[in-house]
Amino acid sequence: MKIVRRLGATPRERGSASGQTCPDIFELENGDFAVIGTDVTEEFDGKLPADAGRADYERIVMITRETLLRAKRDIPDS
Repeated sequence: MKIVRRLGATPRERGSASGQTCPDIFELENGDFAVIGTDVTEEFDGKLPADAGRADYERIVMITRETLLRAKRDIPDS
């Protein structure tokens, strides 16, 4: 599977001096998305709403508000 494009601004454009340690969102060739974020699974695992679940192979990741808002224009409507 390949990354097709980044959604939103690059880490450097969002103020990362190194551009290497910041959240990011990518669209994949099959239409799914990959997210680089801080692993907060342990902190939030027991705090999920009752109708939410997480498989053992899934992680809960956090991205900054700015990362998602700047990606909004690139997220397809359908």
